[in-house]
Amino acid sequence: MSMYPEVMCIPMREELTRLGVEELKTADAVDEALKNSGTALVVVNSICGCAAGRMRPAVRMALQNGAKPDRAYSVFAGQEKEATERARSYFTGYPPSSPSIALFRDGQLVYFMQRRDIESREAPAIAAELKAAFDRFCGSNVAV
Repeated sequence: MSMYPEVMCIPMREELTRLGVEELKTADAVDEALKNSGTALVVVNSICGCAAGRMRPAVRMALQNGAKPDRAYSVFAGQEKEATERARSYFTGYPPSSPSIALFRDGQLVYFMQRRDIESREAPAIAAELKAAFDRFCGSNVAV
């Protein structure tokens, strides 16, 4: 069962899907997405204010970077519980956090930004950190 009426979440979903971020709505979809090689961004979307004013705008800015993940996905905390729990199971070493942003390379978690790193900063600072992670892990000159 969803925490919020779906009509409230549509604009928050669309803010990411308009960028080409694919929503993962089931645990199986999460598993399928993260078994692929290459790089994948996973955004834990949320209805909270720090997702609206900080995280989603920062993701938008970061995805304009030259180096960026091969694929981008989102799960929506409080809406698709099973998919969100499965995504969080891949964030080894980190407690559940929404919003949050994870970067995977060949199925391995290589970067993670927790809510505490989002709620205390403005979108441009978050985007700058994401761009640095993209440059490090997604560029053509990545050190393996």
